[in-house]
Amino acid sequence: MFKFVSEYPLSMPDETRHAEPGVDSSDDQSAISVPFREAIWIWVQVAVYSFGGAAGQISVMHKLLVEKKRWIDEERFLHAMNFTMLLPGPEAQQLATYIGWLLHKTKGGIVAGTLFVLPGFVSILLLSILYVEFRQFTTVEALFFGLQAAVLAIVAEAVLRIGKRVLKNAFMIGIAAGAFIGIFAFNILFPIIIIGAALVGVLGYRLFPGIFSELTGSQSDDSETETVMSTDFAHHTQPSTRRSLKVATLWLGLWLIPLVTMIAVLGRESIFVQQGTFFSTVAVIVFGGAYAVLAYVAQEAVLTYGWLEPGEMIDGLGMAETTPGPTIQVVQFVGFMGAYRNPGTFDPLVAGVVGSIIVTWVTFIPCFLFIFLGAPYIEYLRGRESLSAALSAVTAAVVGVILNLAIWFAIHVLFANQVRFEGFGMSVLIPVVETLDPAALAIVLGSFGLIFGFNQGMMRTLTAAMVAGLVYYLVVL
Repeated sequence: MFKFVSEYPLSMPDETRHAEPGVDSSDDQSAISVPFREAIWIWVQVAVYSFGGAAGQISVMHKLLVEKKRWIDEERFLHAMNFTMLLPGPEAQQLATYIGWLLHKTKGGIVAGTLFVLPGFVSILLLSILYVEFRQFTTVEALFFGLQAAVLAIVAEAVLRIGKRVLKNAFMIGIAAGAFIGIFAFNILFPIIIIGAALVGVLGYRLFPGIFSELTGSQSDDSETETVMSTDFAHHTQPSTRRSLKVATLWLGLWLIPLVTMIAVLGRESIFVQQGTFFSTVAVIVFGGAYAVLAYVAQEAVLTYGWLEPGEMIDGLGMAETTPGPTIQVVQFVGFMGAYRNPGTFDPLVAGVVGSIIVTWVTFIPCFLFIFLGAPYIEYLRGRESLSAALSAVTAAVVGVILNLAIWFAIHVLFANQVRFEGFGMSVLIPVVETLDPAALAIVLGSFGLIFGFNQGMMRTLTAAMVAGLVYYLVVL
């Protein structure tokens, strides 16, 4: 497991913080000696090697940019990483965009952020097509049977990993428990839980500031290694209202104009409009990483819209875990399946491809908006302990949400049938114990053993589980 992220605080002392720009500058880039063509090649490597979720992806960037190329020092890397953790969206992709922007301004950010997503987009699109065309084949079904079991173990590991880092006192544990009960038993929407947790954090900090002292404290780890970009070198100017308006107009236009056009041409009932609208909302509430928001996406895509079945959501997550790029790219699979099943006048495969493109567009365009527009303002706010308290509470709530996701996966992976208990304001999904699948349970336990007992990585665990599923289908059945 990646150690670098968890060893550093989510805030830095004032003396190491410098104001960051919002967009572009034209008079300070001469001090940068990184050739743009060389930077493109490095971003290609980051994209291709970016397996293992945000932790693994940030590790790759740290190794290439800080240790190998020394384009950015440790302190500046942490500064950028902490900023992206304050934003909705995939932090690793936004970190790549942010550093690319620091090195080569807007064009550098666009190249870095786009290349980070592109390999995963192509991979999941191809896998989605294979999934709907060849899923009925025994070999494919067997591979996904094992994959689902391994994904359950991986999500459970995420609960423990994040919980160990975040749940430092009883107050944080209580927030996590409340979030879990709210979404699991009462079906409270994810955005409401996040907003509620943030308010509890702010109020809690005002009433009991001592509880948050260990959560908002910080330390620095100065590095004397000479790099192309030092922490003390200001690469861009302070933000201005004029530039902020220009950036907001451009990126909001790129985000919303296609959606408005689809509404005008296709109507609000179009599957493409529904997906564009829904995932535009998802894009601004993805705090706490992909696992946190997947519970909300699964709840809406499976139960509300009927775009895919519960087991298919797990298959999509397995695709995202085994391909390069951010885990949130799983939403592309949801878009493909929803459009494939509701193609309207389109050919189903064509509709699926269009759905993939639309969902990917509205998911990642906001990331560029947040980076290019929000950097200087969020950097200023990041020094306030009340904000750090709110974010700590949100992250604690995310642990409860991810636990709900793990249990939701377990109910659907391990049991063939489920019943829903309704009463006392609750709606709880309960597995039918008699329908437990012993083979799925065995692969889940084996995956747990690989992760926790033998400290094996994600790719080896997923591969072993798929092989086990294949053996079970071809030999045992």
